[in-house]
Parts: sequence; C-alpha cells; structure tokens
Amino acid sequence: MLQISERGQQMSPSPIRKLVPYAEAAKKRGIKVFHLNIGQPDIETPPSILNAVRKADIRVLEYSHSAGNESYRKKLVNYYKSVGIDVTPEQILITTGGSEAIMFGFFACLNPGDEVIIPEPFYANYNGFAVAAGVKVIPITSSIDTGFALPPINDFENVITTKTKAIIVCSPNNPTGYLYRGRRWKI
Repeated sequence: MLQISERGQQMSPSPIRKLVPYAEAAKKRGIKVFHLNIGQPDIETPPSILNAVRKADIRVLEYSHSAGNESYRKKLVNYYKSVGIDVTPEQILITTGGSEAIMFGFFACLNPGDEVIIPEPFYANYNGFAVAAGVKVIPITSSIDTGFALPPINDFENVITTKTKAIIVCSPNNPTGYLYRGRRWKI
C-alpha cells in the first residue's frame, strides 16, 4: 500500500491552509471574511488590467523563458541598479510565487543538516520547506513589545554554529508586517 514518505510525514501542515474551513464556515453564517491568510486581494482589479486581458491577441498560451520573461528581468536590473545592487538579467530567476523562490533558495544554498536562523514569528511554511530540504530552522524570537523589530545581533551570534549556513530576514516581515530598514550590522 502506498504511504506518505517519512519526509512528507515530518512536514507540518500549512497553518495558513488550516484557516480555510473556519473562514468558509463563517461565510456560511453570513460573516464578512477578509482572507489575510492566503494573500488574496480584496480590492477590485483595475479596469485597465481587465481590459488588457480581454483585448490580448494571444493565439497560444505558452510557457515563458524558464528564468522568467527577459524584458521583465531587464527592467528588474534597472530597478536594482537604482537602489545600488549590480546584477545582470542572467542572475535573476522569476518564480511563480514566494514559496517557490524560498524552496529554490533552500535547495540551491543549503545541504541536509545545515541550519538557517530566522527571526520569529515567521512565515509558517519555512518549517515545511526546511523539512523538505533536510535543514534545521533555528528561530530567534522577536517581541511584540518592540513591534517585532529584529532581535539584537547578539541573539543571532549566540546561536551561530558551524552548521549555520543562512540567516533569513523577510522585510516586510510575514506575518507581522514589520518593515526592517536603516539598520546596518557588522558581522
């Protein structure tokens, strides 16, 4: 009989997806639900975008370049240049979403047994991605008392080991929304 792999069993279910049945039940009771758990837009799509889609003369819906649309990557190069980051279109990879990008990052940069330090609260799916990559998440707790600002650098330094291969800082933070800026660390 087919079974879920050991890795699959170790992956915790997405807490984001756990909220869906509660939202659906609330809607059935007539309660207005804002889907903050799945990043679903709650504003109308601008008419110019809908019209562009309706008027698009596309005969074949085809795959884009595997690294992402080249003209988009070139525009991103210009954006990054404007903020002092020098990259080429060949160094940019467009993904279908943040989760895919995080998974690619874990698999490309980390080996099984490596550790990644992440300020928490953090995007809950980091745990599942870490299990899939065989990586251990080392959380550093931020506090509501400081508005979820990054913990002091000493908190990070205290957990760095020879297995530490990455530190993830998501800005704005998911799920707190904290925007990290203006802080320079010297490690």
